[in-house]
Amino acid sequence: MSEFPWLTSIILLPALAALAIPVLPDKDGKTVRWFALGVAIADFTLMICAFWQNYDFQNASLQFVEKYAWVPQLGLNWSVAVDGLSMPLILLTGLINTLAIFAAWRVTNKPRLFYSLMMVMYAAQVGVFVAQDLLMFFLMWEIELVPVYLLISIWGGPKRRYAATKFIIYTAAASIFILVAAFAMAFSGDTVTFDMTALGMKQYPKTLEMLAYAGFLIAFGVKLPIFPLHTWLPDAHGEASAPGSMILAGVLLKMGGYALIRINMEMLPNAHVVFAPVLIILGVVNIIYGACCAFAQSNLKRRLAYSSIAHMGIVLIGIGSYTEIGMSGAMLQMISHGLIAAALFFLSGVTYERSHTLAMDKMGGMAKVMPKTFALYTAGAMASLALPGMSGFVGELMVFLGMSSSDVYSSSFKVVVVLLSAVGVILTPIYLLSLLKQVFYGKQNEELQMESIVTDVKPRELFIAACLLLPIIGIGLYPKLATQTYDVKTQQLAVHAREALPVIASKQPSSLYSKVISAPTLADSNVASLVKIAE
Repeated sequence: MSEFPWLTSIILLPALAALAIPVLPDKDGKTVRWFALGVAIADFTLMICAFWQNYDFQNASLQFVEKYAWVPQLGLNWSVAVDGLSMPLILLTGLINTLAIFAAWRVTNKPRLFYSLMMVMYAAQVGVFVAQDLLMFFLMWEIELVPVYLLISIWGGPKRRYAATKFIIYTAAASIFILVAAFAMAFSGDTVTFDMTALGMKQYPKTLEMLAYAGFLIAFGVKLPIFPLHTWLPDAHGEASAPGSMILAGVLLKMGGYALIRINMEMLPNAHVVFAPVLIILGVVNIIYGACCAFAQSNLKRRLAYSSIAHMGIVLIGIGSYTEIGMSGAMLQMISHGLIAAALFFLSGVTYERSHTLAMDKMGGMAKVMPKTFALYTAGAMASLALPGMSGFVGELMVFLGMSSSDVYSSSFKVVVVLLSAVGVILTPIYLLSLLKQVFYGKQNEELQMESIVTDVKPRELFIAACLLLPIIGIGLYPKLATQTYDVKTQQLAVHAREALPVIASKQPSSLYSKVISAPTLADSNVASLVKIAE
């Protein structure tokens, strides 16, 4: 049973379903949507069964390893595996994609094409998280872009073509950096390989490693997104349909954070020593900038989009902290934000279907006619502003504890980072509570054309929201539900990243260390031994 190709099956099931949808006998779209939902549920169930039966939580190495020659002439292999870094994000992908398909129940415009694109995107996203060949990673990364572009440009809002074009230009241009850096790393040294484990063991020239890290940072920074590479996100969220926004915020942004850890931090640790403070500074900028811009938005989904930018800044701080608790917090923040953002964007879609507007200044008093929606939205907002007892609180707390307890950075640097980040954290409840006030409190706008038949959430919509809010509360009350899936891996990553610190600091002291980073606290004997190993 352990030799069964679990990961290949998980990828191919939605991919093959996408090919079958165009030939299904269907007139009104009902058969297609039930088929797509059935496939999504089956694939998610397959994930749970595979990991429940065969995944070892105490093993930090790669598991479920499958490797087949795909295109030998190009050196491209179908190489997939999972570890603590990818497994929880695969489950997150399965859950959010399944719920997004269920949320798209009222799609009547080109349903065959819509659900086919959803299936292709589902398969490609899982492929990104399991790929262990850098060319395969790039291929899955690119395949995922096309469905997102079409989903926005066909089923989006009034400015959907502008938003979709901006998205594809940003992400496709950034992907060039992945390809160039991948080839540079593959051809460096005596052997040519795209295997990510082998690439992580290579010794690269300093300049090459720095340039490769910078290239990946640009590419993944667009997806995360990192300021100033973020401007596609508010437009994409503002115009995408609710299911599209759920996947954009819940999964796509996490691909950027995952790739930064998997490739930049794990495979290029020496360059990470130089760029880690940069990541932290960019994270602080993301937090403050995202929070300030969110407060200035009058469009409901654009406000949530800028909120996502701020929350992903916390992930950057965790990645650059060089501590186990900081790394664990970054992972938990990605999982938590994926659930919270998907819930909020879904409920924004529910609100839009009733009110036919996303302009908050045109709403008001909707709590009276939509009390259940108001309760669910309030729960999601409380989780987003990191209320204790919710998953958002635990993730943010772990990141800030990791940053403040790091022995790598100087005390002044840590104080500045934590204080500036706290400003953004304080702004978060302000713009989220003002959102609730504008939309649900006050006097209802007389010109607001509310749906007259059903105004509050339907059972299907209540089920989708509950499937997202229950794990948010569960993780908030018992964080081990999430942390036990990756703790062993994040501990290994933190140790792996720190091993480069004494080597770099002892051999190449620079202004970066004297002004920003304090001297490593490892014993001199350990420093000497690590230098000898490096030499």
